[in-house]
Amino acid sequence: MARRRNGRAVDGILVLDKPMGISSNRALQRVKHLYNAAKAGHTGALDPLATGMLPICLGEATKFSQYLLEADKRYEVTAKLGERTNTSDSDGEVVSTRPVNVAVGTLIEALDQFRGPIMQVPSMYSALKHNGRPLYEYAREGIEIEREARPITVFELKLLS
Repeated sequence: MARRRNGRAVDGILVLDKPMGISSNRALQRVKHLYNAAKAGHTGALDPLATGMLPICLGEATKFSQYLLEADKRYEVTAKLGERTNTSDSDGEVVSTRPVNVAVGTLIEALDQFRGPIMQVPSMYSALKHNGRPLYEYAREGIEIEREARPITVFELKLLS
C-alpha cells in the first residue's frame, strides 16, 4: 500500500526575500505551510542575521535545487571597523573597541588580498551545518567545532561607502 503524503503537490521555485531574525529552515517551513506543499527545500542556508534572496524549491523543483546550491552568489555586507564582538557579528556583545584611522585608499588596497581564489575557514557563527546543526547554534552554546579551510572564489569585492 502506498504511503499517503501530507500536503499537496506544488511544483515550482519561490524566490523569498528572507527577513532578518529567522533561520532559512524556519522560512522554508512557513512557505511549505502556506502552500500546504508536500515537499520543499531551500538552496543554501542564510544566517538568521542575513536578509536576502532565498530560493525555495517546491515539489519537483527540489530535484533542481542542487544546481542552485553550487551556483555563484552575491552578498552585500555592512561592517563596522574598530569594534569587535564576542560573536564576530552584530548580535554579539562588544568586547573591544579601538580608534580606526585608515585612509580610504589603504582600505581599498587591503581588499585585494580577499579577491580571487582563497582559502576560507568558516566562522563559528555561520549557517554551515555540523552533524545536522548550524555552527552558530554550537557557538552560542560556547562549543567550538574545528573547521577546515575551504576554497572559495571572490569574483568581485568593492568598497561601496
